[in-house]
Amino acid sequence: MSPNFEKAIEALEQRIAYAFRDRSLVARALTHRSAVPGDRVAHESYQRDEFLGDRVLALVVADMLIRAHPRADEGDLARRLNQLVRKETCAEVAIALDLGAGIRLGAGERQSGGRRKGAILADVAEAVIAAIYLDGGFDAARAFVDRNWRPRMEALSGPLRDAKTTLQEWAQGKGLPTPTYVMTDRSGPDHAPEFTVAVSITGGPCGEGRGKSKREAEMTAATGVLVREGIWSADNG
Repeated sequence: MSPNFEKAIEALEQRIAYAFRDRSLVARALTHRSAVPGDRVAHESYQRDEFLGDRVLALVVADMLIRAHPRADEGDLARRLNQLVRKETCAEVAIALDLGAGIRLGAGERQSGGRRKGAILADVAEAVIAAIYLDGGFDAARAFVDRNWRPRMEALSGPLRDAKTTLQEWAQGKGLPTPTYVMTDRSGPDHAPEFTVAVSITGGPCGEGRGKSKREAEMTAATGVLVREGIWSADNG
């Protein structure tokens, strides 16, 4: 491990409020596949850790929700869970903790702005959870998730059904086909793309949305239709 990477890990430990006994775990959690030879990707990059961290995150958040909302039904809890463990939320946490500063990337990924890519940041956030779990156990991982996801849980507002789900249910209620989404444009550099997506419902309303990911653009398009049709207020978007 290079001295510079050691310093990056020390700085990261300060930001995440956790000191690793085995720093090789967090080193792996910060290593993108582009920085590892192909035959060693599975064991020296964060891919397997991201898989584990995703499951630990879901369990901790589910437990937080059960305790915070004792009267909520399964559907309500599931919608809250989906909001909190989705990639966009994980990327927000990564940005807040500046996890991008410590990521090891291959030359090509560095040049294309990999430290700022939402998908990479989200994966690293989950991998760091796994590293903490492997290093300090479930309680340490739960404490990390609680510190960084509880404020987001408490701040959840607006409709818990996402826009795409709500639009689909509305269309079905009207006897209309399932909405279809088509990407019509992609612009901007690789590290900060903007997508444009059109949504259409045969015999029903159409809309268009833009976002930093295709999913975000789809949500924006669906939200526009819901607001126009009076299903949601403008504040919901």
